[in-house]
Amino acid sequence: LANANGNDSKKFKGDIRSPAVPSRVIHVRKLPNDINEAEVISLGLPFGKVTNLLMLKGKNQAFLEMNTEEVAQTMVTYYSSVTPVIRNHPIFMQYSNHKELKTDNSPNQVRAQAALQAVNAVQTGSMTLGAIDPSGMAGPSPVLRVIVENLFYPVTLDVLHQIFSKFGTVLKVITFTKNNQFQALLQFADGLTAQHAKLALDGQNIYNGCCTLRISFSKLTSLNVKYNNDKSRDYTRPDLPTGDSQHAIEHHALAAAFAAPGIISATPYPGAHAFPPTFAIQQAAGFAIPGVPGALASLAIPGTAAAAAAASRLGFPSFPGTHCVMLVSNLNPEVSRSQLSLFVGVYGDVLRVKIMFNKKENALIQMCDGTQAQLAMSHLNGQKLYGRPLRITLSKHTTVQMPREGHEDQGLTKDYSSSPLHRFKKPGSKNYSNIFPPSSTLHLSNIPPAVVEDELKLLFASNGALVKNFKFFQKDRKMALIQMGSVEEAIESLIQFHNHDLGENHHLRVSFSKSII
Repeated sequence: LANANGNDSKKFKGDIRSPAVPSRVIHVRKLPNDINEAEVISLGLPFGKVTNLLMLKGKNQAFLEMNTEEVAQTMVTYYSSVTPVIRNHPIFMQYSNHKELKTDNSPNQVRAQAALQAVNAVQTGSMTLGAIDPSGMAGPSPVLRVIVENLFYPVTLDVLHQIFSKFGTVLKVITFTKNNQFQALLQFADGLTAQHAKLALDGQNIYNGCCTLRISFSKLTSLNVKYNNDKSRDYTRPDLPTGDSQHAIEHHALAAAFAAPGIISATPYPGAHAFPPTFAIQQAAGFAIPGVPGALASLAIPGTAAAAAAASRLGFPSFPGTHCVMLVSNLNPEVSRSQLSLFVGVYGDVLRVKIMFNKKENALIQMCDGTQAQLAMSHLNGQKLYGRPLRITLSKHTTVQMPREGHEDQGLTKDYSSSPLHRFKKPGSKNYSNIFPPSSTLHLSNIPPAVVEDELKLLFASNGALVKNFKFFQKDRKMALIQMGSVEEAIESLIQFHNHDLGENHHLRVSFSKSII
């Protein structure tokens, strides 16, 4: 490729200092030697239209002109927190002193204009972005092919979604088994996001010492998902049917197979903490995944056998203790500690709850480990509880302190560490693979044979909520689905009726369902 001519270099010498004044021209630095025009353009594509480009190849720099100043601002702000990487080169960018690019007809510029025209054809819809060879004139495919090696624990579609969505919007996921390997196809909103995710996650372990991600760009540019279930999901089409129920049966069979003795011991294995701390090593060497708090970036090995035991019980490594406590704010002051414990307990075992003495709208909740805290936070932040949307963040506290003897705190702090209501205390509990976001449909289980549909409908309507639909499972009448009038009503019903005594020594178990009746 031809270098930029001397005039280009002289004209654009003055941009090394960092101008704070926004401009639609962005100065891009530290590019790899073999960079091509399309790759530079692809940095701007997710944010808007790229209207001009000037390559300064000899200096490993370029100037990108965006169609508006607002688009340029969005781009610079985003990349200031998430450093783009091309072939292991971190790329840096800032506003240029120039308000627009004036370019000539040098061979270098002819190439740049040709690249712009090709990409603009893609953007206007005359061809699809990923249909072009990733090494050619456009960015990479937005679809990633993911293979999970060393599959010691089952990896679910939801686990993949949680990990990959730290990098951007995941539109669709399809999971399947091929050549005895668990694989997935995962579609992002754009190729650049897919590229970031691939660079950060390829070769990493989901859980310590196992479940290694091998990631490549797919030849496909879009996925066609027909069903929303535990094998495939189109997040843009919540109206899709679930398909037949065989998926759920296969999934439980898979989980049961992995929980069999010899693959995962029924008792927490003492050697768990001896796995090499994959991520700790990477981070010590300067490797970090920008913008991925609580995803793989934080999966360092805990130092104690007890922590490792708690982690292996769930098939997850526990995060460092600093991430176990959540700060919940904007609570309805009428909410009790036990109600909070029941609600948050859907996503992990609650150890302690402390409602703040001076500010009853705030509470600290300590979970069994950081994975559970992260899971609860990602599912519950923004959900309405008794009329108020919750705000949940990780607390700087590492534990919730119980009041010292003789120092009463009006019963605001309670220890739940030995609660009989913990859902995840049994080793290999299948509850962990049945965690779903709050939804208007609830899954009921442990229903005694004598209890009929009308009794359950009356029970759930007794607190003034609307029961829209009800259905027993055909093959197992100990289980049923009940659809409430709204997500908020379903949340309140779960809190009120989980562990409700139905007689015959049967306590009702209530959780959120992904199904729609």
